Amino acid sequence: MAAAELIEVWRGGLLESTHRGHAVITDETGAIVEAWGDPDAIIFPRSSCKMLQALPLLESGAADNAGLTDAQLALACASHQGAAIHTEAVASWLRDIELGEADLRCGTHWPTDWPARDELIKTDATPCQLHNNCSGKHAGFLTLNQHLGGGSEYVELGHPVQKAVRAAFEEVTGMDSPGWGIDGCSAPNFATSVHALARAMSFFAGAREEGDTRARAAFRLTRAMAKHPDLVAGEGRSCTSLMRAMGGRVSVKTGAEAVFIAILPEQKRGVALKVMDGGTRAAEAAITAILVRLGALDAADPVVAHYLTGPQKNWRGFTTGELRTAPDFC
Repeated sequence: MAAAELIEVWRGGLLESTHRGHAVITDETGAIVEAWGDPDAIIFPRSSCKMLQALPLLESGAADNAGLTDAQLALACASHQGAAIHTEAVASWLRDIELGEADLRCGTHWPTDWPARDELIKTDATPCQLHNNCSGKHAGFLTLNQHLGGGSEYVELGHPVQKAVRAAFEEVTGMDSPGWGIDGCSAPNFATSVHALARAMSFFAGAREEGDTRARAAFRLTRAMAKHPDLVAGEGRSCTSLMRAMGGRVSVKTGAEAVFIAILPEQKRGVALKVMDGGTRAAEAAITAILVRLGALDAADPVVAHYLTGPQKNWRGFTTGELRTAPDFC
């Protein structure tokens, strides 16, 4: 099946661009409720699956042994922007487990948080691995690694940490991964279908505190994300803004190359989508449209205007066009 038209860009009354992709909504059993495009399309979930990658951290007992808080669990699922609230929290976490920034294997990049970036420039300082948007996930990997007793190169495919991650990923998606690639943070990223990714999100949505070990782990991670949206992304970021708008009732997570997931515990629904051109603008608009369609997000909330229905403006504030959902989407 071909990718479906999801989001349109209009300028001057004319259709300028169309973003195509695949989107799936699943129920508590993992069955498809609605779909656009090809549910069986194989994708890399990228950072949208960080809660799956964090499952072994809790299931193994490593999180409890280390006394991890909800805030730290949220950071384990985060693609943060390197603000002080992120880097200081990860640094503190590493100190608590008697490790440091040098033990991370995520690599270094400039923070996307402007105040943090400006402070580095003003003080003639350089960024470090704490600023990497995945440093929280890697702190989780290190915590799990201490528990498992593995070697220092925890991002290698054959390492006990990544073996545990792959096992959890395939079991919860309900699909053997057909392949893997190296993510931006150097960890393996396992491919799956859009349906399988949504099915995994339905598992998280249906997980309860009184369930088995895996269900309790999923419950804690989902609630940690919803409780700490500022740690999952940061100010001005779509994950943070959307979760705040929904008052902690829904957890959402983006991934590079225009992947987005949503976990809706009240409805026991899971959502996964992928925009094939990799455009973040379209992925944010598409997940917003689906959340409104499901009644999880008020169509009148300002966040909907920001990511979907509001006018597109240029640098002088002139209205240049608008985003629209394609006729057969939402």
